[in-house]
Amino acid sequence: MHLKQYSTGLKNTIHGAEAKIVKLTFPAILLFILSALSYISFAQSDLQASVQEQRISVDDNTSSLHLDWTRLLKNKVLTINDGHSTAVNYQAFLAQHGELKAYLKQLSAISHSEFKAWDKNQQLAFLINAYNAWTVELIVSNLSKNENKGLKSIKDLGSFFSSPWSKKFIPLLDEIRSLDNIEHELIRGAVDETGKSTYNDPRIHFAVNCASIGCPALREEAYNSENLEQQLEQQTRRFLSDSSRNHHKNNILYLSSIFKWYREDFDKANKNTTRLAQFILQYADALKLTSDQQNSLLNDKMTFKFLDYNWDLNALH
Repeated sequence: MHLKQYSTGLKNTIHGAEAKIVKLTFPAILLFILSALSYISFAQSDLQASVQEQRISVDDNTSSLHLDWTRLLKNKVLTINDGHSTAVNYQAFLAQHGELKAYLKQLSAISHSEFKAWDKNQQLAFLINAYNAWTVELIVSNLSKNENKGLKSIKDLGSFFSSPWSKKFIPLLDEIRSLDNIEHELIRGAVDETGKSTYNDPRIHFAVNCASIGCPALREEAYNSENLEQQLEQQTRRFLSDSSRNHHKNNILYLSSIFKWYREDFDKANKNTTRLAQFILQYADALKLTSDQQNSLLNDKMTFKFLDYNWDLNALH
């Protein structure tokens, strides 16, 4: 065989081998790529399912966290005044003080980092329940003392120099806090990373209860994230429709002092309103305002007057 013929034959052999390699490896490579994509897709689905399970777990945990509080409230809070108010059986709470303390211990076990991982409704429901439960605890723990057997008002638990709301006795979110701290800093004063109010909902004033007759009703169940919007709306209408605490005559609207003390919360922009008059107009039916009164309110021609507050204990007698 001549050298030229040998060289040509060798080249043909090499080209043929390369073609076979391409034919053999291309399907294999394609199969590998498809397998890899399938694995990635499965991994992503598995991760999403895991995140969803964690989310469901968090939702379930925050709801079940307050079940004991609901059980206590249903047995010890009586609806009165045609449904507008409630009276609290503090003596019954005292008889089951251990159960109340057990619930408070559950609240104290939640760390600040856990709390921050919740959504806004979960956080707000937690804080309202905490405020109300520790208010009951403040009353109950003092009823057990002989000198407070005839306790007439929560204000009697303060002193000339400090109020009961400024007393630091609440282990919550990794700190020892007061009722004032929960209401004014954790709820009303909370801001997000942009500096905007975290919750920005004046209806919270009809959910937190200060153990007094003048306060909005202590709700007969715990607040929870799933029903929070409905619960806040019900509490607001419940309070505003109480003619003993909010009523009108001609062009004068007589309101609870809550609207005076927290006027700034009702005057700043929230969901639908930017001032107190607009907030009130949303509940014109609850207040039974006539169309003329509504027009006067809309045009700032209605006068607000604020009623004296009843600080007597909201106890069942």
